[in-house]
Amino acid sequence: MPDRFISRLRLTSFRNYASAALDLDARHVVLTGENGSGKTNLIEAVSLLSPGRGLRRAPFETLALAGSDGLWAVASSIETPYGAVDVGTGAAPDAAARRVRINGANARSVEAMSEHLRLLWLTPAMDGLFSGPSGDRRRFLDRLVTTLIPGHGAAVSDFERAMRQRNRLLDDDGDPAWLSAIEAQMAETASAIHFARTDSLGRLRALMASSVADTGFPEAGIDLVPMLEEPIPTTASGLEEDLRARWRSARGLDRAAGRTTMGPHRVDLEIAHMGKAMPAALCSTGEQKALLIGLILVHARLVRDMTGMAPILLLDEVAAHLDPRRRAALFDTLDRLDTQCFMTGTDQMLFADLGERAQAFSVAAGTVLARR
Repeated sequence: MPDRFISRLRLTSFRNYASAALDLDARHVVLTGENGSGKTNLIEAVSLLSPGRGLRRAPFETLALAGSDGLWAVASSIETPYGAVDVGTGAAPDAAARRVRINGANARSVEAMSEHLRLLWLTPAMDGLFSGPSGDRRRFLDRLVTTLIPGHGAAVSDFERAMRQRNRLLDDDGDPAWLSAIEAQMAETASAIHFARTDSLGRLRALMASSVADTGFPEAGIDLVPMLEEPIPTTASGLEEDLRARWRSARGLDRAAGRTTMGPHRVDLEIAHMGKAMPAALCSTGEQKALLIGLILVHARLVRDMTGMAPILLLDEVAAHLDPRRRAALFDTLDRLDTQCFMTGTDQMLFADLGERAQAFSVAAGTVLARR
């Protein structure tokens, strides 16, 4: 039984919910209803109990109920080995940002939520991950890393903000000294991003090879397309120095291109089906789905092993694309992870094998009712 789970969830003016209240125990949570009823909106609300923009990456000003004052809120109680913790988030006064409160007090940062729970998710929008643009795979990778290292997402945002400043300065023929200062800032965050990614991916790769058979899903080979063509320095200071020199020498090229042509924002993630020795992009849709589920499950175990917190999983419409054998493998793996999992679907029968291992709710037009 999980020692960390969401026991209370409250939504106010969020998406299609004027209000919603769920009182939960440690079991899995199954949400069923017609398409468009609000199932994904509900787990999106849960996903906002972590750093970032949640599973849809939506601007905060778009989350409020239509016709409301724009001030949405998500509140929860998290049961932990050290007692219950109240974690909530909602719109800031300007609506384009959000605030976080923990036990009734303003949190020092959104990363503070990660001290009490970690979250991973899988949605239908991720089904094209392997064959889609590299930016999608990079964001997927950074989401995995952030679940292990909560400050990673902020480092990525800081780098991108500094890079935009550099691009503007190049376009305006800005002061070289100011460019050097911006490039130094970029190099510091880029180094942190690089080592967080490579360390996390190395640990995930090792665990994947040793434990994927336990999940019932295929083993995924995972690797990064190198950030630099030449060997990358192995120390943070060495990489920072190297990047500063590269960006300084590339100013003319980048000015002509209108963008920064080299850095962690250009990295891609390579994924292969190890059992077939085949790039994931060439696999069937069903195989790609199985690879992605296997990756999430193994990463959840890695998070549990490294942080002591099994992440709460949000699996949107996952069961409909699995045959009975794979559904049973998924449910059994979730039990072994000792975590709480929120699952959505249109057909309650897809979750029948969970039996008493799950608590079921019916979702319809922005209302949530417990199934008897």
